[in-house]
Amino acid sequence: MTETSHDGTAFAPEPLPASASAALEEDLAAAGTAWEAPPQFDGEVGRTMFDTPASTDNTVTVLLPREHIHALPSQSTVRIRSHPDGRTYLGVVVAGPFAEPDGLRGDAPIMVTTTVRGAVFLPRYHGRVQVELVGEELSDGTLVPPRFRPLPNSPVFPLDREETARVLGTGGTVRLGVAVGHDDIVVAVPGDAKAVFPRHTAVLGTTGGGKSTTVAGLIVRLQQAGVAVIVLDTEGEYTRIHEPTDDPHMLAALARAGLTPQGVPNMRLFHLVGRDTANPGYPRTFRFSLRFDELSPYTVMDILDLSEAQQQRFLRAYDTCKRLLWDLRHGQMSAQEQQRLMETDEFERGWPGMTLLHLYDVIRAYERRVSGEQAERPLSPDFAPPEAADRLQQAVNRSKESHPTSWRALLGKVGLLRRLKVFDSPDAPPLPYAEMARPGAVSIIDLSDTESPQVSNLAIAELLRGVHEHQEEAARAAEREGRAPTPVVVFIEEAHEFLSGQRAAQMEHLFSQVARIARRGRKRWLGLVFITQLPQHLPDEVFGLVNNYILHKLSDAGVIARLRRSISGIDDSLWLRLPGLAPGQAIVAFTSLSRPLLTAIDPAPCKLRMAE
Repeated sequence: MTETSHDGTAFAPEPLPASASAALEEDLAAAGTAWEAPPQFDGEVGRTMFDTPASTDNTVTVLLPREHIHALPSQSTVRIRSHPDGRTYLGVVVAGPFAEPDGLRGDAPIMVTTTVRGAVFLPRYHGRVQVELVGEELSDGTLVPPRFRPLPNSPVFPLDREETARVLGTGGTVRLGVAVGHDDIVVAVPGDAKAVFPRHTAVLGTTGGGKSTTVAGLIVRLQQAGVAVIVLDTEGEYTRIHEPTDDPHMLAALARAGLTPQGVPNMRLFHLVGRDTANPGYPRTFRFSLRFDELSPYTVMDILDLSEAQQQRFLRAYDTCKRLLWDLRHGQMSAQEQQRLMETDEFERGWPGMTLLHLYDVIRAYERRVSGEQAERPLSPDFAPPEAADRLQQAVNRSKESHPTSWRALLGKVGLLRRLKVFDSPDAPPLPYAEMARPGAVSIIDLSDTESPQVSNLAIAELLRGVHEHQEEAARAAEREGRAPTPVVVFIEEAHEFLSGQRAAQMEHLFSQVARIARRGRKRWLGLVFITQLPQHLPDEVFGLVNNYILHKLSDAGVIARLRRSISGIDDSLWLRLPGLAPGQAIVAFTSLSRPLLTAIDPAPCKLRMAE
C-alpha cells in the first residue's frame, strides 16, 4: 500500500545522502558486533533486583527471563555472584517462581478486562523468586554469615546436585528420605556426631501423619550406624520390627524409592514381670522388674500426683523407713558402704535397698495408728520378725501424725502399685543397661499392658536414670581409653503422657530430672527422642531441650504458633505448608543441616504392628 499526503500525493522515498551513509557505516564499525555479557555472566538464569521498601533482611528478589522460570523451582539452591564487588552468596528459593508481565502489573486494568471478556492478551512476561541467603561463600568454599547483600543486577546461577547437597549439609549415615524439590538429593544426618542426636529430637505430628514410619526408619538406620537404640513403646507398635514389612503400600513405596524391605536383626523385647507383651511369640523376649530404690522419692511423688498433704506424709514415711533400714543393716556394712549410703542424693535416686514393700509396711502402720485400728503384721521379710516389727511400731507411735483421710489415700495409691507386682520381683531381674548400650543393640521396652499410665511413667523414669548412670560410667571408661563411648538414643513414645504440660507445676522435680539427664547426656552421647501427636500438651521446658525436629502434619494454629517461637530457621513458606503435608512428608530441621528441608520420609522397611 502506497503512503500519501493529505492531498493524495504519493510519498516517494528520498535517497540517503552519501555523507550520511558513510557516517552511519563509521558508527557501526566503531560500535563493533552485538553486545555480549562478560564471561562471569555465562550460565546465569536471572539477576538480582533493586531493593524496595518492602525488602527484608536476608532475602533478595531475583528476576528471571521467561525461558528460565522453571530453572528455579521452590526450595532450589542458587549461587549469587555479586557484581561488581566480587562477593559470592548462596541461597535458597523460599517463594515463587511467580510470573509477572513485562512493564505491567499483573492486576492492571487491561489485564483484568481482557481476561474476564475472554479476549487473548498475553504480553511478554518474566519470573520472580524470593531467595533467602544461606551465607557468604569464601574462596575456599567455607560458608560464613553474610554481612552484606548482593548488589542489584548480579547474576544468579542454579546449583547442581553435588553442590546443593554440600550447601544443605545433607550427608550422613542416618538416612531420612528425599528432599522435596530435589528428587535426587537424599536427606541424611550423622549418627556419629555429638552435635546431632545427643542434642535431642522431637517427632511431632497428628495421628496418621507418618510418625511411626519415621521412627521405624530411624531405628533401622541408627542400628546400621552402630548406635544403641532403646524404644519406650507404650502401644506395642514396634514389637514386630524384627520382621520386614509386608504391607502392600509400604512395599510399593519402597520399590519406588529403590529400597528393600528389611527387619531389625537381633532385636530384644522387654516387658514388665506379670504383664504381657504385644508379640508373645517372639523368642528374644525378657521379663524385667522395676527397682524401687532406683527412683527418687520426689519423682515417685510427681508421677503418683500426690496432693501436698499426701506428699508430706509420703516423705514422713520414707524417712521412717530409711531409719529402720539403717538400724537393721548398718552393723553389717563397712565404713565405706555406710559413707556411700549416707551420701545418697535422693533427688537423683532412692535409698539403696529400700523396696516398695518396705514403704508400704510403714505407710500402713501409720494409717492404722492414726485411724485407731490394730496394727497388722508387716509383709516385708525385713520387718516381719517380732523385733523388727516392734521397732516399726515404736517409730510410728513416736509420731504425732493425724488426718487418717490423707494417710488412707496415700496407702491406696502405694497399695495399687504393690498389687501390680512390678517392683522388686525376685522372679525378674532389672533391665540390663550394659547389654542394651552395646553398639547396634535395639531394645524395645513394651509397656502396652501396664494398665496404668503411672506405672509406665515410673518405668520410663527408672530407665532414663539407669541409662544415664550407665552412660556416665561408659563415658568415663572411654575417656580413660582415649575413645568415644557408644552413642545411645532413647525413643519416648506418647511423650505428652510422661511430661504433661498441664501438670508442669506439680511435676517440677520430674522435669528437672529429665532436663538434668538431657543436659548431661549431650556430653555423654545420650540422645532423647520425644514423640507425640499432642505437642500442645508438652511443657515449654521440653522444647528448650530439643535442637532437632521432624514435623509431620500439624493443623492446630496455636500449636504451630508455639512451635514458630521455639524453632528457628524455618521460613514462612514451609510453615504455611505444615497443615497440608501429605502422610510421609515432614519438615526436617537438624543441627547438621544448614537449613530446614521439606522431606519425603522413606517408607518403613520393617513391620509396624498397627500400620494404617
